[in-house]
Parts: sequence; C-alpha cells; structure tokens
Amino acid sequence: MNQQRSPTIRRRRLGAEMRRHREAAGVTIDTVAARIGCSMSKVSRIETGHTSATPADVQNILDIYGVDDAIKMELVQIAREARQKGWWHPFSTVLTGAYVGLEAAARAVRTYEQQVIPGLLQSEEYAIAMIRAARLGDRIEEIEQRVHVRMARQSLLTSDDPIDLRVVLDEAVLSRPVGGDEVMRDQLRRLIEAARLPNVTLQILPFDVGAHAGMDGTFAILEFEEERDADVVFTENATGGLFLEKFEELEKYNAIFEAIQATALDPDASTQMMELLVEEPLWKLKRRVSEST
Repeated sequence: MNQQRSPTIRRRRLGAEMRRHREAAGVTIDTVAARIGCSMSKVSRIETGHTSATPADVQNILDIYGVDDAIKMELVQIAREARQKGWWHPFSTVLTGAYVGLEAAARAVRTYEQQVIPGLLQSEEYAIAMIRAARLGDRIEEIEQRVHVRMARQSLLTSDDPIDLRVVLDEAVLSRPVGGDEVMRDQLRRLIEAARLPNVTLQILPFDVGAHAGMDGTFAILEFEEERDADVVFTENATGGLFLEKFEELEKYNAIFEAIQATALDPDASTQMMELLVEEPLWKLKRRVSEST
C-alpha cells in the first residue's frame, strides 16, 4: 500500500474535513445524529478519526451541510480508502492506538528515547528480549506478532520513497544490555549501519550534559506530506499512548526536540561513540565498578 494511502491518515483527514464542513454550515453534532439516525458519539468519533464512516454516511451527512458535488465526491472517495485494511490489520489484536497507521503515512519522524531503541531501529533479537521483559502477560504467539509488526515497519527506512528519520538517544539506552551482551552488541552494530543511511540522522545525548530539555519523557513527532494532514506528537505509555495535535503542543515539542538535538553529540561523534561501545560496552564497565565497591 502506498504510504500516503494509509487508511489511518485517510480516516483522520476525512474526520477533519467533515468537522470543518459541519462548523461552516453551523450544524450541531446532535442535529447530524438525529438526521442520519445514529448516536452523537458516532458522529464525534468520525470527526476525530477514531472510527471509519461508510461512503453512504458521508454522502448523507454532507447533504445536510449543503456541500457541492465535487467536494462530496472527493470525500466519499476518501471514505472508501479509509475503510481499506492496512498491512498491519491482521495484527490489530496486539496493537494499541493508531501509531503504526500514522507512521506508515508520515514523511518524517523525529523521536527522542530515554530507555529503549526505537522500533524502527531494533534488531529482531533486541525486540524479542525487550517485549518479553515489558509485556509480562503476553503469550508466545502475541510476542511473535509484535516482533513481526516491528520488523515489517522497518521497510519504511529502505523503501523507494523512505521516510526521513531523526533520532536522539539518551546514553542510558546504550548502557542497558537488553537481551544480554551479544544481543546488545549486535544492536549497536545495527544502529551504526542505520546511521549510515542517507535518510537517518542518529545522535546520542551523553550523560555529561546533565539536565536537559527532554527530561519529562520520550516522544515522537510525526510529520506528513500534505498540508491538510496536521503533524502529531505521540507520547507512549504502558497502555498505548497519547496523541497531541494542538498547535501549541506541537510548538512545544518541536522546541524540545530542537533543544535536545543541539545538546546531543553530532551524528559523526555519535557513530564514533557507538563504535567504541561495541568494543568496550558501558555495562561491562559498570559491572567492574560495582564489583569494586
């Protein structure tokens, strides 16, 4: 599926357009719900992009707003595309939220991580070890599905039209041997390879910078090609995550990321640091320190 045809981003765009036309027509949500015979919550969920609308529903709703036929045809077509299934649909039972679908449509992702390697850069062995440790209630089949999705997502970096990925990793991410010594060394090599891709910028935020702008937590900023698709910030947690779309929220996180980037090592120095860590891992040094106390 073409990245820009991700059903998630189409559903989000459709919702924004439906809300805009409703407000322009001066019609309330309860009026729409009464006219088409559905609940107010359904109309609200269509407008927020949390649920898909049938082409018939879209046409009936737009008739209420008095929208002209050309716009109506465009939005009905978007509704058809929004109801298609993304490649990740068979794994929806292990996915929470809309992140994978939005990522599939993004032209660029900027992310700051404090604890783990971002999914787009994880080796398979690292992903298995991390998911096993973090998802205590998952069955083997669920872990396998999560890993499969994570590996499939990485094609975004090497497709004919790859996304632009900019990552800042806290040094703590490189200090924890997820999966053990050999798995983590392989993961570091994977990061070094990824950093050489022309569409990937990888920086390390070292311990010695002390306090910094990103200490409130990790986040990802997803940017989209078309102006109608507003950028979004995703902050992850154990139950899924939170999407932030307000202008002031985007401005805040853009400023935070720029500050973190400016504080971090430049890409060349970051790669050199990772190459050194493959040979002399931080976790081995820390073990020697703890054994001496």
